[in-house]
Amino acid sequence: MTTFCVMKLLCQATRNENRYAKRFFSTLLTQTPQKRVFSPFWIAVPDPRKSTVFGLTQPFCTAEKSHTEPKRKAFGSIGRRIPHRILHIINQDGESLGNMHRAEALKLMDQHDLKLVLLRENVEPPVYRLMTGQQIHEEQLKRAEKKKASPKAGMVQKELSFSSAIAKNDLETKTKQIAQWIEKKYHVKVTIRQAKDGNTDMFMIFDQILETVSEKATYLSKPKVTREGVSTCILRHMSDKELKAYQKTEKQKNSTVKKDENEDLKSSELHQ
Repeated sequence: MTTFCVMKLLCQATRNENRYAKRFFSTLLTQTPQKRVFSPFWIAVPDPRKSTVFGLTQPFCTAEKSHTEPKRKAFGSIGRRIPHRILHIINQDGESLGNMHRAEALKLMDQHDLKLVLLRENVEPPVYRLMTGQQIHEEQLKRAEKKKASPKAGMVQKELSFSSAIAKNDLETKTKQIAQWIEKKYHVKVTIRQAKDGNTDMFMIFDQILETVSEKATYLSKPKVTREGVSTCILRHMSDKELKAYQKTEKQKNSTVKKDENEDLKSSELHQ
């Protein structure tokens, strides 16, 4: 009789424990979609017919894993970690060497003490180029300059184009137009075409324009030859910091000029 009572109490205790365990875990799994990670832990499952059984639960997470986009690789040497098996190789002079296995490309890289740079990945096979450290540096500078010169989202860019044989009055009119655009904090792209049979220094015209609007503007992209007979530059409004530095420099310059003039005046008075 005593054994029967003990068995009955054990069964009742087991049912209660199972009910409480179900409530506990159902509460955890039905909480708000907030990221919760549970570490592994041991639980005991009582069973009156068997000895106590222990089991190791696996860690689980109630939130989905975040999928972040891979960062875009910067231009430069990729070292020896090449995910592609077959590559199309271009040498340091820009000539195609055809398709080859990555092991062969790495051997070629070591033999000539060059670096391997990924040019185009979305083609089959992907295109790699063997380059010197200097070539990589120059290409990085070109890309940075191009990125800097490209207008930002929401930025207005105006354009002016004229011949190097432009008349003085017309150049003054265009410079006034540039000054108005700069005042509105627009970027201004200026393109100068070399006049036929002309030998005017186009870079001197760029400097002349900048000097006229120097109190407001500076170069975003310095004057450069884009193709034969055509040069271009991009002007922008100076930042507050640049304006303060410019005004300080001009003040020091004027102070020096005034000081020199006073010394010259005193010297001339002494000689009289």
